[in-house]
Amino acid sequence: MKNQPMPVPISQPPIEIGHGRILHGRALDLLPSLETGGFQSIIADPPYFQVLLDQAWDNSWQTPDDYLDWTLQWVRECKRLLRPDGLLHIFGQLGKREHVWLHLCSMLAREMQFHDMIIWDRAVGYNERSDSFTPQYEMILVLRHENCAKPYFDKNAVRLPYSEDTIQAYLKDNRYKDMQARERHLRKGKYATNILRVPSLKGTSKEKIGHPSQKPLALIHQLIASSTRPGDAVLDPFLGSGTTAAAAEQLGRTWVGIESHPEYVQMAHQRLKAGG
Repeated sequence: MKNQPMPVPISQPPIEIGHGRILHGRALDLLPSLETGGFQSIIADPPYFQVLLDQAWDNSWQTPDDYLDWTLQWVRECKRLLRPDGLLHIFGQLGKREHVWLHLCSMLAREMQFHDMIIWDRAVGYNERSDSFTPQYEMILVLRHENCAKPYFDKNAVRLPYSEDTIQAYLKDNRYKDMQARERHLRKGKYATNILRVPSLKGTSKEKIGHPSQKPLALIHQLIASSTRPGDAVLDPFLGSGTTAAAAEQLGRTWVGIESHPEYVQMAHQRLKAGG
């Protein structure tokens, strides 16, 4: 592959912490060592390709085709690692190089079965453009195995609570005869849609620890809670600041995170030692 960074040595032992372990190395070097069908959910937040222009790891490919070829390689490995009823989540972004993400989605929908496109509503716009509306969202492509008609998904795990005023207003509806049953239903909350509104992390956020593309814990929490059972295994091939590991720890899932950059390995390790 052209213009790829030199491989990070992979002889370093895994960092065992909590319910999981951090593997230090490149995804393509380490994914083949993991067990086939070992993960119920895979959450991948890879480099987006020339979006963060000041970060070398987002500018390591000479052409879009090089990037797409690299993506196809690691997705094929993740496909092998995904359980038969599991889901693979891949973050992406539309922007000045939107054709790359669109080509990626089309390519991967031929490689695996398309399952969903989740919209992450960041609540605040970014990279304001003078010739278009200000972007405010990123996307999460969700894929499953081709022969899986019904992957595991728990809608009850990601219900959104109604406000007390809303509950009391609904309880005034005389069409419902069993108001106690109606109230129990309302207290469970409403089902989340595939538009997840979670504010992005700003520099002043107590959660932010220094990674330039750190995702909110609440966002990853919803992905893991909905796509796994307690005790299931989660894989993050681009661990970064360790958000997937932190969410998995909170939810009682086992996990494996792969990260090639030593500073991010240390960042994730310290975060997990501090409790996420």
